[in-house]
Amino acid sequence: MSDPRLASPDDLAPAAETLAQAFADYPWTRHVIPEEGYAERLLTLQQLYLEHAHRHGIVAVTEDRYGVIALLPPDAPDPDDAAVDQIVALHGDRIGRLGDGSPPHDGWSLETVGVRPAAQDRRLGSALIVFALAEAARRGARAVRLETSDERNVRLYERHGFHVTGRRDHPDGPPVWDMEVDDMKVDDMDAHTRTT
Repeated sequence: MSDPRLASPDDLAPAAETLAQAFADYPWTRHVIPEEGYAERLLTLQQLYLEHAHRHGIVAVTEDRYGVIALLPPDAPDPDDAAVDQIVALHGDRIGRLGDGSPPHDGWSLETVGVRPAAQDRRLGSALIVFALAEAARRGARAVRLETSDERNVRLYERHGFHVTGRRDHPDGPPVWDMEVDDMKVDDMDAHTRTT
């Protein structure tokens, strides 16, 4: 297994393809992206989000780019107006489903982590989480939050120190778990990197 590394601009297109494959059947993306042109919409959204995260936060990939993770610091700006217009258009008549956001938070956000289906069971997701949390801690993060709408992911994140802080149920969509790891220290993250 190749060790994760920080992404370069050349990594973003294949990384977006990885995320599009990883999230093809994810409950939340199925809920908020229209069925018509779903695969193309999903890929374009992943490209937009990865470009934003690369400019303002952390994007890491495995060497083969079959795994990718992105985090944003609390002071990251919102996407620019052109990107927001694209995001709104890509979500179409489902844009309102994005409105029920997570509670306010002043820590970093783990925006996404995904592994291509062909590379499942190689522990790439765990390696990326460990790498990215250590990198975020080195950049001053003391807490990282995330959202997931797949209960299997809850157990994965719990293995990496996250705990559930809430659950939001949607009448016509999947539940969303809010999770957080806090009191992060660089030494702790580095030690976890060496033992995982």
